[in-house]
Amino acid sequence: MIDPVNKSKIPDEWLDRSKMPRDELEAGIKNGMLVVLSDGSVLRRGYTTGTTAAMAAKAAVLSLAGPVTHISVPTPVGLRAELNVTGSKGHAIAKKMNNDHESDITRGIEFVADAKETEGITIYAGEGIGIVTRSGLESKKGQPAINPRPMEQIRASVKEAVEELGLKGSEVTIYLPKGKEIAKETLNSRIGVMDGISILGTTGFVEPWNDHLGEMKGDLIRCSDKVVLTTGRIGIRYSTMLFPDHTVVLAGSRISEALEAAHGDVIICGLPGLVLKWGNPDMLKGSGFATVVEMIEVQAQNPRIQQAFDMAVKKAKGARVVVVDRDGAVLMDSEVGT
Repeated sequence: MIDPVNKSKIPDEWLDRSKMPRDELEAGIKNGMLVVLSDGSVLRRGYTTGTTAAMAAKAAVLSLAGPVTHISVPTPVGLRAELNVTGSKGHAIAKKMNNDHESDITRGIEFVADAKETEGITIYAGEGIGIVTRSGLESKKGQPAINPRPMEQIRASVKEAVEELGLKGSEVTIYLPKGKEIAKETLNSRIGVMDGISILGTTGFVEPWNDHLGEMKGDLIRCSDKVVLTTGRIGIRYSTMLFPDHTVVLAGSRISEALEAAHGDVIICGLPGLVLKWGNPDMLKGSGFATVVEMIEVQAQNPRIQQAFDMAVKKAKGARVVVVDRDGAVLMDSEVGT
């Protein structure tokens, strides 16, 4: 089978080791909700803040025509996401699904949306969604912290509801009653997102291992003579394009741990934020910048950038180090020089 979210192949022997009924297991994999590890154990994905916001927004629009208790919305990977919600008279609540991501502090948080009919589709961010106060993030300075991909997902979901009801359009406001409170437990204020959380998600799904190296990944790395260790979803996408003959493994923030298991032709590839800070965890200390991306955008020739890259190359112990931007352009490459 192929995992429809991360596009990786799932060996039959992993499926055979699972104690879950085969039809239930395969159904869960096909809808994106289940992940199988090499020992047959099963982890559960959840929905991102972007997907949950889209569910609340669509439910609010549909509730203009009557009560809504269940919703389905598109995701960036082409799957449909489904959730029980409550919606009535243009007001809806969607609760973020629980998952097996050990450090997802937004699990269970309520997303609320209010909708009314208007000309065209307009999305507003209300209380609890952060405001971007610095450059270097995907959302522009001064704008709500809703990344472009989730905003597309929200608009597409509202469009489905508008077309289903035959409306001229809809104005939807999304807010999180506990957003400011939850934000205090994140690093948002340090990177320039104030007074709320960020609405994120490149696939629509939350991976259950975002912050640790699971057994399946260790097996994949050890069994691969040509492997790319990458830092996130965007890294997976571009690593697959740049190095199609390599096995691409999501190592997240645990690059060093993954590197210990790797052998042969090894490449570390990802966005500047994790790769360069892995090289030098203190590169932003005393710099006046909140993020690595902000430093690169505002002061591309800052010597700390090259210094951090050189330190990453040294820590890589012979592995090739490649840094890409969000558009897939190679910014730094230890094999060809920078």
